[in-house]
Amino acid sequence: MSEIELRQRLEELRRQIAYHNYRYHVLDQPVVSDYEYDQLFLELRQIEAQRPEWITTDSPTQRTGAPPAEKFEKVRHPAPILSLGNAFTVEDVYAWLERIAKVDERALEADFVVEPKLDGLSVVLHYRQGVFVQGATRGDGDVGEDITDNLRTIKALPLRIPVTDDRRLTTGRAPSPVRYPPSYLVVRGEAFMRLSDFTELNRRLEASGEKTYVNPRNTAAGALRQLDSSLTAQRPLTLLVYQIVSWDDSFPTTSTLQRPLSNLQPPTSNLHPLTSQSETIAYLRALGFPTPESTCCANLDEVIAVYRAWAEKRDDLDYEIDGMVIKINDLQLASNLGVVGKDPRGTIAFKFPAREVITRLLDIGVNVGRTGVLTPYAILDPVEVGGVVVRQATLHNFDYIFEKDIRIRDCVRIKRAGDVIPYVIGPLEAARTGDQWPYSPPETCPACDQPVERIQGEVAWYCVNAACPAQLVRNIEHFVSRGAMDIVGLGIRIVEQLAEEGLVGDVADLYTLERSDLLGLEGFAEKKADNLLEAIAASRGQPLSRLLAALGIHGVGEVVAADLARHYRSLDTLAQTTLEELQTIEGIGPNIARAIVDWFEQPANQRVLDKLCAAGIWPREQASVVGRPSSSPLAGLTFVVTGVLSGFTRQEAEEFIRSHGGKAAGSVSKNTDYLVAGEKAGSKLGKAQQLGVTVIGEAELRELARSS
Repeated sequence: MSEIELRQRLEELRRQIAYHNYRYHVLDQPVVSDYEYDQLFLELRQIEAQRPEWITTDSPTQRTGAPPAEKFEKVRHPAPILSLGNAFTVEDVYAWLERIAKVDERALEADFVVEPKLDGLSVVLHYRQGVFVQGATRGDGDVGEDITDNLRTIKALPLRIPVTDDRRLTTGRAPSPVRYPPSYLVVRGEAFMRLSDFTELNRRLEASGEKTYVNPRNTAAGALRQLDSSLTAQRPLTLLVYQIVSWDDSFPTTSTLQRPLSNLQPPTSNLHPLTSQSETIAYLRALGFPTPESTCCANLDEVIAVYRAWAEKRDDLDYEIDGMVIKINDLQLASNLGVVGKDPRGTIAFKFPAREVITRLLDIGVNVGRTGVLTPYAILDPVEVGGVVVRQATLHNFDYIFEKDIRIRDCVRIKRAGDVIPYVIGPLEAARTGDQWPYSPPETCPACDQPVERIQGEVAWYCVNAACPAQLVRNIEHFVSRGAMDIVGLGIRIVEQLAEEGLVGDVADLYTLERSDLLGLEGFAEKKADNLLEAIAASRGQPLSRLLAALGIHGVGEVVAADLARHYRSLDTLAQTTLEELQTIEGIGPNIARAIVDWFEQPANQRVLDKLCAAGIWPREQASVVGRPSSSPLAGLTFVVTGVLSGFTRQEAEEFIRSHGGKAAGSVSKNTDYLVAGEKAGSKLGKAQQLGVTVIGEAELRELARSS
């Protein structure tokens, strides 16, 4: 490919990727698979690696974060970034209209635009010649902080506008007089985190033993104020844009791809040819910006109806809003109305009823989750929040109690959002009378009275008893899963039946089940009972690595279990190991080593092992599995498998790698030699590309193994 063709291909790839980002993150209407998108991204990275001088700030590859900043530089906004006055009742809204009509009586005949009031962080975005060059926080309204690198990581934010090929921009009602973006454009929006993304983020953090977050708003704000933008890139932020702050078609066009310095003079004009807020939203949407849902209303009666409709569906939204913003649609009239303090007269926030209340914390209880994690909860003096009487609220984890200094008998602020479990925001320290006392976490599990464990560096406290009744169903469900003992036909419903009928008290009891036990359960006939007993019997032949993965030892998944099986070859040997010896195995650090030793020391777990041994479930790894030919090309190599493969399941691919001397890891790191990628490879492919890990398919994997 010639130099000219390579450059043309680079520009085409950038255009395609920007378009697919727009379809996915703004319209939520993707037209290519994740695999196809990843291939485009990989090709772009490869070209930019060949020609690093071609990399520009608006390239999709530049979203992953920049080197950590020492501090945030100050940015003066080109126009005041105003706050909003509040209305809390219908009467307040009508009183607002009466007040502004005294300034300009045309307000009485005005129409309005109503938009959701997002609970996020206000940001100001600068574009020069259509390229994103600077972004800042609102700050005090006149001066904010430069968070350009952090904002660049948000995939919903266009790095270049317009993002589509169609530049015949329209406002939705008539063709816009503006066919292209001006030479300098400054817009305002709200950065936030969707509730579903926030929940998934906390789930991942909890699973890895890390500290979870309290609410999406603070999480988003904290992410955008990280000095290290690579940390921001790990948070699922998104954006909605709703205002043109400044517009200048006379701004200098030199160095269009260079980021402006903090002291760069901003555009001096905020005049633009759009005459209404509804036209502004349509124009921003046509440029490719994600915009909020907005509704035009002819009068305040229609505004109130829209407000009430949003209030009813508030709990069903995937993002938090705390009210509706009412705006005079006519931008010239809104401007003529002026400002009171830092509040524009032509706009007001009609707030929803508060969901925060104050009550007394009577006590702190502890739940034992299905994975053994102990979670504290607040027992409250009953109080009504949003029409619901609340008696309990989550306290997240024990560290949260200590950090907030929450004490028994404290007056506490609690918040409830829709159907989400209420949570304690914090105590009212000024209301303390001396009758409050600090809380101490339990030393034993409230469900089984066995000692609890906290691994250094992790937030969670665990019950590690394999026979804990609070964990029984989850433990068995994991034990029989495909990546563990693989007992086909033993789903969660049947596990629950077995537990409810008292037929199993731990995982070892599965191997003592008889036909008559199963026939007594609802939904079981002879054939179904026989099939399940055959599947249980077949699992007796699973190797040691599968059994180790099935036992549910904290930190021991399929990869670590395989390493342990190769090193120790039997449960007897592993049970006698030490912390020091475990940490000599690659991939096993002090936390996992401590979890393994503690698990085998628990008397209740020893009883489970004794029952498994008595049932004949005591596999030993064969020497042929332990010893690998050092000449094998896979020996000493680390592989990660991701995506959907045509000839393997993921587990089969990992076993294939191990059988040829390689190591199958669960996550991509700088120590990974190869990523085996199938369709829908997802985030692991991006991480591999970022780290320069070689990406191969299953055909290349087989070829590597054949050459041994």
